[in-house]
Amino acid sequence: MNQGGDDLEDDFVPDETVALSDEEGPGYAQLDDEDVFVDDEAQSPSEDDEGEETSNNAESAIAAKKRKRREKEKEKKAKRRKFAETVEVVQASVAAQPPHELAEYLSSIQVKSFTKLSAIELDDLRIPDSLIDSGYDSMDWSSDAGPIGRFYNEEWALSSVVQACLTLCYSALPSLRVRLAQRSKTNGAPTLMYIAGAALRVADVTRILKDRQLRGEKGGDVAKLFAKHFKLAQHVTFLKQTKVGVAVGTPGRLGKLLNETDALNLSALTHIILDITHKDAKNRNLLEIPETRDEVLRTVLNNDQLLKGIKDGKIQVVLF
Repeated sequence: MNQGGDDLEDDFVPDETVALSDEEGPGYAQLDDEDVFVDDEAQSPSEDDEGEETSNNAESAIAAKKRKRREKEKEKKAKRRKFAETVEVVQASVAAQPPHELAEYLSSIQVKSFTKLSAIELDDLRIPDSLIDSGYDSMDWSSDAGPIGRFYNEEWALSSVVQACLTLCYSALPSLRVRLAQRSKTNGAPTLMYIAGAALRVADVTRILKDRQLRGEKGGDVAKLFAKHFKLAQHVTFLKQTKVGVAVGTPGRLGKLLNETDALNLSALTHIILDITHKDAKNRNLLEIPETRDEVLRTVLNNDQLLKGIKDGKIQVVLF
């Protein structure tokens, strides 16, 4: 046997059994196809993995909160923007129109109150634009009180109504200013009838119109006429005993006094002011509230004597 060689004979040929035994080696067994190798460490998460997962969940929750906060801020900004746009739209009063447009406006309101009347009958109730005013033609006038056009801005009118009334009377209605400073010779015969939509508004306007700047030292009293806290008989007694320069009231009470009593005398009446700049909590003016609209048009402006005075040119309708 040669040194350094292998122990196999030169003509030795290994059979399949010997070859297989040599490949397997000692201590190894062949695995079946169904045998599965499982790494226990890979199957059970480590403490580091659990910590990392908890951290990721916390970061996701924080991100979600931030996202919701940003969305809420966007919604708030959108609501504020929409509110600002709405306020800007409703600032201008209906009164900020020339007489012919005001006549059309009143005519459109009459249709809502007199739904059963024909076009010809409605035309008989129509107030001509020549007898409607709002100070529109005097908007360029200015003095210490400011331009007449300023009181068409709702915010200014509500915050400075005394000044607005002064502006209206001194520039647009000079004849009313003169008459307010005079005392009527007849009890219960106002020169101005001011129609407001609610008792609280009547009380506010009454205090304003009692200002000496408007009626001077000799002007007649200012009657406060609304149903709340006052019976109709009380107002009848007051009017029959008092020289009144201005009658401020709700359309419901004024309508009853005109149509059911003789206490409200129209012999000295020259102006009727419709308080349409003021809005209620639902942003509606005197002629946009169905109840007060119907009372104004059916019981006040539709009174035979008053309507005749308007059409004869003795009484002027003013939208304020």
